[in-house]
Amino acid sequence: MATVMKYIALKTAVPGPKSQAVLDRIPKATPRATSVYAPLVIDRAHGSLLTDIDGNTFIDLTGGVGVLNVGHTHDKVRKALHEQVDRFLHTDFTVVPYESYVRLAERLDARFPGGGPATAVFFNSGAEAVENAVKIARAYTKRKGIIAFERAFHGRTLMAMTLTSKVHPYKAGMGPFAPEVYRVPFPYPYRCPNGKGAEGHECDESCYESIEEALMLQVAPEDVAAVIVEPVQGEGGFVVPPKNFLPWLRAFTEKYGILLIVDEVQTGFGRTGKFFATEHSGITPDLLTMAKSIADGVPLSGVMGKPEVMNGPGDSQIGGTYVGNPLATAAANAVLDVFEEEHLLDQAVRQGEHLQARLREIQTRHPVIGEVRGLGAMVAIELVKDRKTKEPASELTDRILHTAMKHGVIMLKAGIYGNNIRFLAPLNTPLDMLDEALGVLEEAMTAEEAR
Repeated sequence: MATVMKYIALKTAVPGPKSQAVLDRIPKATPRATSVYAPLVIDRAHGSLLTDIDGNTFIDLTGGVGVLNVGHTHDKVRKALHEQVDRFLHTDFTVVPYESYVRLAERLDARFPGGGPATAVFFNSGAEAVENAVKIARAYTKRKGIIAFERAFHGRTLMAMTLTSKVHPYKAGMGPFAPEVYRVPFPYPYRCPNGKGAEGHECDESCYESIEEALMLQVAPEDVAAVIVEPVQGEGGFVVPPKNFLPWLRAFTEKYGILLIVDEVQTGFGRTGKFFATEHSGITPDLLTMAKSIADGVPLSGVMGKPEVMNGPGDSQIGGTYVGNPLATAAANAVLDVFEEEHLLDQAVRQGEHLQARLREIQTRHPVIGEVRGLGAMVAIELVKDRKTKEPASELTDRILHTAMKHGVIMLKAGIYGNNIRFLAPLNTPLDMLDEALGVLEEAMTAEEAR
């Protein structure tokens, strides 16, 4: 690779011998469902850099799949965790409460999109937050139906997997699924479901008409408890809907007395340049799910919403032994401190603008890039075999990612065709580090296009 390396330092081929020795043990010790993506074994990481056990240092643009918006092992988070370890590790908040849980709920409630009062409850994973949001919605409305979108991803537990739209690898052979879930189109400007979208133009509003028509054909509105939606689809390909989509959806749900659940598991905590992506639309949801970057890698998730809705379930109808554990709430409070003290939302906006400008420049030299899109630092490129037909370049995407990883940059794909490269770097990643990573990406692109 010709890119001048300031941050990447490769001492061996990838994988190195020490990593390979551990990788060889994985198939014997774990089931194939937990197959690993990167051909390396981590030793340590800080910020946006990751070093393997062979001493190779990589630029990590995966952020632990959107979990590390404040970066690997942020000093404030580490300090908070060390202090908590020395105090206590577990009680179960509903048995013996602790102040860090209450303080975290108060701080997040104050950030509820649209303002107004809110309350919060904590869980362990994003999927668990989704499962409980559905339970809360059904308890409050006394209705059963849930509306979800095509290409949505909400997790891999039973209800979350049912709501998830991508069949392979998540749903194939895993049925039967939860009942009373209905699927409608999601506006995708680059590949508008009704065929009227055009590159560079918003998906035609007839997409919304298709949503309403599909709903009316499948289930009576008065039987629907909630619609669940990602403000920007994550696993679905970082699909940014038209600006008026969420306001339209909010009005639609209010028309029929349906709750609106906004899934901010991947979009939340500054990824789009706002603390929650819903803020871009100016609407107030009824419920909001959050996880991933809430606690910088310590398992934690939550549901936040209007108090009257959150009080729908009765005593002890939601909860769990480990939910909102002390280590996680300590880490999450530290994460909020980092956002406030380091102005991470401003950094997210700068990162997104920089990424999109550089990727559009690369796009002029590489016709395989069909579209550059994103909101804030939630940015992706969609790779196609032909810009006119938009046929997905899935195999080429895999080769490019593999080659880039061999040369020191770790990135992930997304989308139902696996032809989107998504960028999930920590929000405080230096811009020159991003430039080094993009140089490696373009050289990998050049090499693989020539094959």
